Amino acid sequence: MTSPIKSVTTQDIIRMKQSGRAIAMLTAYDFPTARILDEIGIDAVLVGDSANMVFYGEPNTLSITVDQMIYHTRAVARAVKRALVIADMPFMSYQINADEALRNAGRFLKEAGAAAVKMEGGLPILPTIRRAIEAGIPVMGHLGLVPQSIHRFGGYGVRGRTEDEKGFLKESAVALDEAGCFSMVLEAIPADLAKEISQSVRIPTIGIGAGAGCDGQILVTNDLLGLFEDFQPKFVRRYAELARVMRDAFARYVNDVRERRFPAEHEMY
Repeated sequence: MTSPIKSVTTQDIIRMKQSGRAIAMLTAYDFPTARILDEIGIDAVLVGDSANMVFYGEPNTLSITVDQMIYHTRAVARAVKRALVIADMPFMSYQINADEALRNAGRFLKEAGAAAVKMEGGLPILPTIRRAIEAGIPVMGHLGLVPQSIHRFGGYGVRGRTEDEKGFLKESAVALDEAGCFSMVLEAIPADLAKEISQSVRIPTIGIGAGAGCDGQILVTNDLLGLFEDFQPKFVRRYAELARVMRDAFARYVNDVRERRFPAEHEMY
């Protein structure tokens, strides 16, 4: 008899840091991708608001809605049997007040099947994060480059280069830890600062453009696969060039149809 698959929990993620085991995370927005990620043993899957760019073709993450994110999270959660599923809270779903944030966060667990949510920001949103955690909703923090604040910072540049920014990030990281977050993303900050923060908190740090000193790493899957070609950040390693493969396959299909080579006799009923 096959033993049941043990699901990864938020506490497992914390224990991975304690044991020194690097945490591997990727994004997913659909059932087939999430199923493959789960099958190969990914530790956690983030249903990122990056879907707004790589799935919907928008220029940033701001316009995606809670309902859209729940739609994608539900598809991912249905596919995953082992990995921890974390849903991004989209822009303005948690910034207005703690009550609305709690209602929206609860929907991701109740309606979509996520095990946790992620919120961008540090000290200013601590009351909201605490409220969610007190209600039993695990929260992943997110510091550094916070894409939902792109208009405030004027772009996607590296954060934490000035002394003021360094102080804010370090103070916020400790505060997220003390508030009860089970982990935090560190995005686009200098590697030495990310390492310092990782060593100063008890919970895991998951880096994206934050160097090798973090407790784990995450990339946008469409970037890793070479499916999103609009731009390639310095920190993205392309493990495949699937856009090229797809173009070639589609072009050969079109040519075969036009030349009446498809369908062949063995492909007919």
